Amino acid sequence: MGDKKILCIGLVCLDIINVVDKYPEEDTDTRCLSQRWQRGGNASNSCTVLSLLGAPCAFLGSLSPGPVADFVLADFLRYNIDISLLVEHAECSFPASVVIVNVRTGSRTILHMNRNLPDASVEDFAKVNLVEYKWIHWEGRNASEQVKMIQKVEKYNSTVPEPCRITISVEIEKTREELYQLFPYGDVVFVSKDVATCMGFCCAADALRGLYGRVKKGAVLICAWAEKGADAMGPDGTLVHSDAFPPPALVDTLGAGDTFNASVIYSLSNGKALQEALSFGCQIAGRKCGIHGYDGIVSK
Repeated sequence: MGDKKILCIGLVCLDIINVVDKYPEEDTDTRCLSQRWQRGGNASNSCTVLSLLGAPCAFLGSLSPGPVADFVLADFLRYNIDISLLVEHAECSFPASVVIVNVRTGSRTILHMNRNLPDASVEDFAKVNLVEYKWIHWEGRNASEQVKMIQKVEKYNSTVPEPCRITISVEIEKTREELYQLFPYGDVVFVSKDVATCMGFCCAADALRGLYGRVKKGAVLICAWAEKGADAMGPDGTLVHSDAFPPPALVDTLGAGDTFNASVIYSLSNGKALQEALSFGCQIAGRKCGIHGYDGIVSK
């Protein structure tokens, strides 16, 4: 068997990206500089980045068959992402985001539609052959179900020698109370600036100090703060910081957080120290903000 894979669990959707030279006013007719379709969704984007960095990876999530699914499946294959775990739900609508990217500021405004496609369930997860994976990452979504999946991995980890154990990471990005039950379940926990701000913290370092008590003993808690870089706290309580690496021109910040998460996971999964992984995450996320899409994030 080759290298063990990294599995990302969460959303795949269609992103319809409209690039404009200024944000449109309501009730106006504006011409875009360009428009493209792109496979989106946090876990899906993180797979793209992992693949570009050279990590064998797999995706577990739901999709609804049809022309949009055909586009998405072809794109997964283009990046050599293992999609054997994909779950098809007929008669559902495929989730889509209309994204407005402002080239002057690099901002991305997202209108997301997800009417009736169920998230991956613990039954879907039962098909995963855990022996094939060294790391599993959950994009926080249907958290109660995801906790049950993580418990299956914990049970597996208790039966194998330490070098064979799977590292568990979770991303708590959305400000939904249900997702906060994931805090104690990750070996590595990514908490977003949005969640930290919503909880009353005004910088990454304060958020880590305030939230570290929620994670399990020995876990790493990480918080990226856009142009201010990112901070992390490990089991010894020391704060680690990396500055941001802004590109020469801010072009497209869509997926910058997913790029950061994937790059940190890639680095840690290859045995790098927390400081190095954090800096690498900020570097690759910075590079992503200077290009449309992901294809230029790895310098040849």
